Amino acid sequence: MGDAIASGSAKIRVREIAEADVCGVIDLLARGFPERGRRFWAEVLARLTEHRSPAGLPKFGYLLESDGAPVGTILLIYAKVPGSTAAAVRCCVSSWYVEPDYRGYASFLAAKALSHKGVTYLNITPAPHTRPIATVMGYSQYSAGSFVALPMLSHSGRKARVEAFDPQRHRHIGSFEHELLLRHSDYGCISLWVETEDGGEPFVFRPRSLKGILPGAQMVYCRDVEHFVRWAGPIGRYLAARGRPLVMLDANGPIAGLVGRYFDGNAPRYFRGPNRPRLGDLAYTETAMFGV
Repeated sequence: MGDAIASGSAKIRVREIAEADVCGVIDLLARGFPERGRRFWAEVLARLTEHRSPAGLPKFGYLLESDGAPVGTILLIYAKVPGSTAAAVRCCVSSWYVEPDYRGYASFLAAKALSHKGVTYLNITPAPHTRPIATVMGYSQYSAGSFVALPMLSHSGRKARVEAFDPQRHRHIGSFEHELLLRHSDYGCISLWVETEDGGEPFVFRPRSLKGILPGAQMVYCRDVEHFVRWAGPIGRYLAARGRPLVMLDANGPIAGLVGRYFDGNAPRYFRGPNRPRLGDLAYTETAMFGV
């Protein structure tokens, strides 16, 4: 069942996307974002099909329909992340589109998407013209820009062994991070385990190209940005040897200890809810899962 909306002769409602709706949602998004192509959206929905949402929360997101036909959709990625005292639920609000004739009902779709109490919502790829709207909807900025680093030039004097994550060899890693490294490898990310004198740490990067030309990687997950700074040299040399010398990190200013440059206003990130996201964690978001 869904939420019905009074609309004259047409029966309009908002409801959860079911597996039977997947093909219709792909068609809808392919019309709304033709530059991406239908194949891209088919892969996105395939990823969401495989992803395990926390119990009681939507697997795909919500659908706006008129007389049973899909006319709008919003994709949501729910995941549990460790909090200070217990696991918290986070939701990345991903692609959404409403057919032109039904844009007047878009607010109902957005309201339904943001209706789950206790969930922290992320909006990490807002178009410039939608950022004031996000603020009106209760979002706050938590990352103002990005820092582009050349980590291979960092010389902290610390030694570490950097290796690709292997689910068998690295069985000793805690269950949450073991699963995170495994899943993000499946998404096409670079999942690394950095063995140090203190034990070891996980790092995840999404292959990227700066300005579509310079090869690099986007920081997707680390325990703390300071930890990346600590091991930036060996990590940077590992990535550079594989053709990705640049690393992009969410930031609110220059990052001490890293060679690079801060770009204010580039890729700002927003959140709404009880738990302010930390920098260095884009796990289970559209950046990590879909490469956007």
